[in-house]
Amino acid sequence: MGVQQPSFDHLVDFRRDLHRHPEPAWREFYTTARIVAELERIGVDHLYVGREALAETRHGVPDDEELRSWYDLAREAGASEDVLAELEGGWTGAVAVLEQGDGPVVGLRVDIDALPREESSDPEHTPAAEGFRSETGAMHACGHDAHATIGIGVIEAIKHSDFSGTLKVFFQPSEELVAGGEPMTESGHLDDIDYFLAVHVGMDHPTGEVVAGMGGFLAVHHFRADFSGEGAHAGGKPNDGRNAVQAAATAIQNLYAIPRHEDGPTRVNAGIVGGGTATNIIPETAFIDGEVRGLTTDLKDYMSDHAERILQHAAEMHECEVEISTEGEAPSAECDDALVDLVAEVSSNLQTVESVVDRDDLGGSEDATFLMQRVQDNGGLASYVCVGTDHPGGHHSATFDVDEDSIPIAIDVLASSILEIADRRP
Repeated sequence: MGVQQPSFDHLVDFRRDLHRHPEPAWREFYTTARIVAELERIGVDHLYVGREALAETRHGVPDDEELRSWYDLAREAGASEDVLAELEGGWTGAVAVLEQGDGPVVGLRVDIDALPREESSDPEHTPAAEGFRSETGAMHACGHDAHATIGIGVIEAIKHSDFSGTLKVFFQPSEELVAGGEPMTESGHLDDIDYFLAVHVGMDHPTGEVVAGMGGFLAVHHFRADFSGEGAHAGGKPNDGRNAVQAAATAIQNLYAIPRHEDGPTRVNAGIVGGGTATNIIPETAFIDGEVRGLTTDLKDYMSDHAERILQHAAEMHECEVEISTEGEAPSAECDDALVDLVAEVSSNLQTVESVVDRDDLGGSEDATFLMQRVQDNGGLASYVCVGTDHPGGHHSATFDVDEDSIPIAIDVLASSILEIADRRP
């Protein structure tokens, strides 16, 4: 078993171009434009870009000034003006569709955003040594440049195969904020899918190893709490102030005191906090960017309900106000045994794959769960596949990199699984 692979050199060049121009959530202007150019080169039957690929509700979208700076950066890097016009306002991402006769509708999701962190300039770091280190101040520190490349490779492989059916590939923005999965799910493009696969590289599995079904997804809610009080002179009139930082500090302390739950693991974290303007002014504003997680969606909701109550009461305790907004959210999900078994069997018969693990736990959160659940709710099957890659630094670290030999392995696994799905379906 095997598939006709796209040119390895072309895949590497494409991946390195994306790595050199990484863009954080909702700013993936250059990335989406390059993906569109590749899809047009291959020739897909339908291509939905930006607003056509997403529902209206999006969380965590940056302000206009921030979006404009990344939009201009993409233009300067050579992104297509026509595509950029469709992405303006942070409407990034795309859905590509191949229609190749009667058969199942199969979906594949790949994420495309980067992380807001600097990349290592150490000469031992391959991107720095070989000239494709990030030029934007962000970094592909989780392999999403490889994921986008894998998505392109799978489309090209299936295009030139005897696959009978429909393939939809979702190039999803804003995974790192767990904010892109929901609007892509609500776009309607998921509603006719029979089988669905998502993919991630690495996760401490070596090149040549495949995990047919990742589980252990923690449901997550990212929130922002903006506290407002009243400023005053800290020395002369402290009694006239209403201290927003005190309200935030009270909230932080009590967030970590939310009782654990008997039904499974829960998490809370105040990841970014700030406030105030000067040492001699009672601070009138403060904020918390935080998150809660749970092994199940119900446990996440339990944590979220407690967190909202604590934030509100902490503000009231210090005579302040608080506005709470959702910045991102994702449910938990489980892979379907039948699809896990199929991917495992297919992978074990591929010469490019050295070892197969049936299941493993992610131990984190992923908004591919939105797409997985929608397909399952409609009667379809879903699985989240991990394709190992040797990476010198851990995920989200400054020295993370992808072993590019894992890219054709992922294409082989996914395209071969898609072909097998079409062959086995009654």
